Amino acid sequence: MNFQLSAVIITFNEERNIKRCLESVKDIADEIVVVDSFSKDQTKEICEKYSQLTFMENPFEGHIQQKNFAITQATKEYVLSLDADEELSKEAVKDILKIKQEGAKADAYSFHRLNNFCGTWIKHSGWYPDTKIRLFRKGVGQWTGQNPHDRYEIPSQNSCIALKSDILHYTVADLQEHIKQINYFTEIAAQELYKKGKKSSILKILLSPIIKFIRDYFIKLGFLDGFAGLLIARNSAHAKFLKYSKLYLMNKNKK
Repeated sequence: MNFQLSAVIITFNEERNIKRCLESVKDIADEIVVVDSFSKDQTKEICEKYSQLTFMENPFEGHIQQKNFAITQATKEYVLSLDADEELSKEAVKDILKIKQEGAKADAYSFHRLNNFCGTWIKHSGWYPDTKIRLFRKGVGQWTGQNPHDRYEIPSQNSCIALKSDILHYTVADLQEHIKQINYFTEIAAQELYKKGKKSSILKILLSPIIKFIRDYFIKLGFLDGFAGLLIARNSAHAKFLKYSKLYLMNKNKK
């Protein structure tokens, strides 16, 4: 039995990415819902060109909170949740069309996520297959995790089918953008840990970057991704250093 599908996307200043994302879902979604955090660029104007799209604004309180709000605005039986800097691969589009035509056999479906770093598709470095649940029956499960890293979870009694097709994720366009992103995300992550009463230490600040680099570059075969793999391992290690350093300072300043 066929079902109808809502594509749901959250945005903030995504004029560079949003058209690519919308083009990938426009032929398979029965409606598109975009929840925007009061963008200052042309995001709204680009979205309003799509006839089946509902654009609304909602204050941003966190990635998890915004995504959970967004899926409540969907009106169809199944929800496809994408980030604005993602798009469905051609294989993913075919998989979803097949599911719609033949009828859903599960409450949720997961995809691989293939990440693009500075123009290079990353197949190792702990970045692939990066499996994510992105298609699910509305009302089954919710977004959880720790901001800014969210994940969709469903109860253990509900079924999930793992698809082999990719969602394409345009992570960062250049090194400067990645450095800004790391600073932004580590600030959010440190604040979340601080709110939960977590502590840092000099030992953790020193050791966690080393462990992260060894894991991503050697154990997760980041060296096979060439120079991009080296940059990812180095920057990911630096992100660990920043997160725990910021948390350490937050606790120190509290005292």
